[in-house]
Amino acid sequence: MAEFKSLPLAKIIVADRLREIEEDHALVIAGSIAEYGLLNPITVRATPRAKGGSYTLVAGAHRLRAAELLALEAIDCVVLKADQSEAQLLEISENLHRNELSVIDRAVFVLKYRELWEARNGKIEVGRPTAEKLGQGVPNSLPFSEYTAKRLGLHPKTIKRLNQISQHLHADLRTAVRGTAVADNQSALLKLAKMEPAKQKQAAQAFEQEPDLRQVLAAIDDRPKPKRPDLQTQAFGALVAAWDQASELTKARFLDHIGIRNAVVNEASMQEAAE
Repeated sequence: MAEFKSLPLAKIIVADRLREIEEDHALVIAGSIAEYGLLNPITVRATPRAKGGSYTLVAGAHRLRAAELLALEAIDCVVLKADQSEAQLLEISENLHRNELSVIDRAVFVLKYRELWEARNGKIEVGRPTAEKLGQGVPNSLPFSEYTAKRLGLHPKTIKRLNQISQHLHADLRTAVRGTAVADNQSALLKLAKMEPAKQKQAAQAFEQEPDLRQVLAAIDDRPKPKRPDLQTQAFGALVAAWDQASELTKARFLDHIGIRNAVVNEASMQEAAE
């Protein structure tokens, strides 16, 4: 059951969020609100026993921050009757459809969604559900990607890839890639998630020094490096091979070119005269 209200900003509590507020994004929204008004109300839940306010934010942190920047006293809200777990599920559902989210942010939301769902309904089983379970309407017997895709309106393959990233990407590495181009590069994140945990921790340390993926991968590559070939040795070998394949005429032309043939002929003439 939901209710529409205009609430004082002072009564709205912002608890720990899965996604940090980006001030630049809030400023853009503030400009839009100043010109057109608030087009989409924020979502809150009633928390009368909470300290510092009567409502806790569910979704719309950037809109709320924009209202603060504009020094508004009140903001339009949809008030839900939901507990903390339900509120987090709603927050995740709303944010997963926002275009400005990076791949790493979406993966974190999927991870949290799974944790919340399993806490409420039990461990999600792997594999196809039986006809008996489907008949009984057991939701956690569905493969996670299929069930979550149906609930959130996303393609199962999208959920599967995000789940692979969230399940296997080390927490240190998730933190390290934030703010780099890798954070929104799904193929790169999947590649990093396939690495051993120890190697991922090395990558996290490397990202703190260098945001470029290629250089990070090169820095943590401990495979034996092949020795660089000596260019002059290669050149000498090529000359010897070419000389062996050359005809006598070609050899003579080459000796003339480097000024050796005439010197050889003159030395032979001098030897003959001396004899």
